[in-house]
Amino acid sequence: MNVYAQLQISFAASSLMICVTCLLFTLIHRRTVKPQNRLFLAIDGILGVNAACDLLIAVMTAQGMLFDADVTKLRAFHFLYFISHVALAPIFFYYILVVCGSFSRQRIRRRVLYAGVFALMEGIVVLNLEFHWVYEVDASGAFHRNWAETVLYCMGAFYAIMAVGRLYFSWNALTARRKAAMVYFFTVMTVGIMMQLFYPAYRVEVFSETLGLIGLLLCIENEDDRIDIDSGFYNRKALRTDLGGYLSNRRSVWLTAVRIANGDIIRRVSGSENTDLLSDLLAGYLSSIVPVYYIYMTNPGTFVLAVPDISQERAEATAAGIWARFQEPWQYGETEITLEAAVISADMPARIRNVEDACNMLDSALPAGSETKLLKGKDLDYLLRRASVENAVSRGLEAGSFEVYYQPTYSPAGRLHGAEALIRMHDSELGNLYPDEFIPVAEKMGLIDEIDEFVLKEVCSFIQSGEPQRFGMDCINVNLSVMQCMKPGFVEHINEIVEHYGVQKDFLNFEITESVAADDYTLLSRVVTSLKKEGFLFSMDDYGTGYSNMNAILSLNLDVIKIDKSILWGAEESELGYIILENSIRMIRQMHRKILVEGVETAAQITLLAGLGVDYLQGYFFSRPVPLNEFRTIVQKNNA
Repeated sequence: MNVYAQLQISFAASSLMICVTCLLFTLIHRRTVKPQNRLFLAIDGILGVNAACDLLIAVMTAQGMLFDADVTKLRAFHFLYFISHVALAPIFFYYILVVCGSFSRQRIRRRVLYAGVFALMEGIVVLNLEFHWVYEVDASGAFHRNWAETVLYCMGAFYAIMAVGRLYFSWNALTARRKAAMVYFFTVMTVGIMMQLFYPAYRVEVFSETLGLIGLLLCIENEDDRIDIDSGFYNRKALRTDLGGYLSNRRSVWLTAVRIANGDIIRRVSGSENTDLLSDLLAGYLSSIVPVYYIYMTNPGTFVLAVPDISQERAEATAAGIWARFQEPWQYGETEITLEAAVISADMPARIRNVEDACNMLDSALPAGSETKLLKGKDLDYLLRRASVENAVSRGLEAGSFEVYYQPTYSPAGRLHGAEALIRMHDSELGNLYPDEFIPVAEKMGLIDEIDEFVLKEVCSFIQSGEPQRFGMDCINVNLSVMQCMKPGFVEHINEIVEHYGVQKDFLNFEITESVAADDYTLLSRVVTSLKKEGFLFSMDDYGTGYSNMNAILSLNLDVIKIDKSILWGAEESELGYIILENSIRMIRQMHRKILVEGVETAAQITLLAGLGVDYLQGYFFSRPVPLNEFRTIVQKNNA
């Protein structure tokens, strides 16, 4: 047996083993549901047949002299090899289209062209039985290549070029792993094909293609990183990747999200701590609606159906059907349980513009009373607005969207006392956002600490300039997130920032809200005491808004109590309101705290508060919160 025969047998046997291994791996892991899985199995099957034919041909030709029956078998094996192998390039091209998510976008003319070239290739091989255009096996069993084999290679190259073009246009929609697999497959396959084209004795074409097949198996067909192992559904990462692919290929996709509000009821009923019981309960129902590869679990209790290229009528009917199902009890063992769910239905990109908006919509808190509703159309405005605000907040600091405004405070006699620093936001897409909207979002996203730090640094920079001192100001009030105060190292962090700017610490008056201070004033008291020892001042904001806690006020050793505007306005509306204001001021005075009243809008209110002995005033009568330059103009004018 010569060396070429040995090489041919080795390559063919190795190729066959690789194909069998890929087949077993795919079947064992049940990767057979998606269209790309089936195309992968088709590629694997073709290469398996090719490898088996190569192996049989190599073994027979290695024996030397062949009988007529052997030659007939050789001709059959060669025909089987060619008739199957010419299908490899077209099927791999279709595989690329499916993986890239662009198969459904192919126009009819293109589909006819692709199918026509495929049929022509198969026809040439069939006609070879009569005309021997591609190859010929002579009476001795020797194989001879003819001119049409080059034509088949050119036709295969057509599909390869089209596949490369599709990859180029969909490149950004592919994950790094998929990109690596595609590059690997093309490189190895091209090298092998070119070697066999120019050196026919080296039968390495099928072997190189099976090596590329391994790359596809490991990096594309293996979806372990996309699947939640416990539930069996696709995970959040897979949803983001797939939505990005749909958008890149300009495909519409309907999202139907099911958000379970009381998913822990199953654990309570079963007494089990297994967190996947909810997934187990819903798996059969959801997979009966759409194929399982369109189902994702993005959070515990949140399931998303992302189905591309369907009509609005079908999508809305699907959402309505899911909603109706959740109005009925679910059977868990021998127990009937009721699952409370909100069902959200939205089109992408018509209603949802990008992947971030989609994820934010799925995560955003539902409007009050919407925990058990079917949300679609205008019902989604709240969630989409919330998603847009989350995007604005996340890019806000880097984009320079935040700005510190100042609202002056005065004594009843009209002397400038200080100012309160207030954060405002100007987003390039949403315009002006008010704190009532973006602060809760920032807290939920964990960005409130960065925003608080931004305000503190801006205020320190203003104090460092010396302007507040020249204006005759005593201090500037800065709001603090109490959750930030509770974090380890907070005192040291505040000191580090202020000392970096070299400003007087008693020029900073930190404000904390009464409502939050009441939650854990013991721990907060230690933080306040530590900062007051450093020289900082402290105020309680929004006193009288319904969360009063005298122990908190006494324990926190505050310098100023800020009475909420609702107390002042109530004093003008009724005698009872006046009694509340008067007694609040008297009580705070007995605690030896300074008093600032918010919401001052008229001269009559100033006269009233001066008579009650209030120390400081703040409100629109003096100025609204304004940017720094406008604040400078206001205080300079009042001091003139």
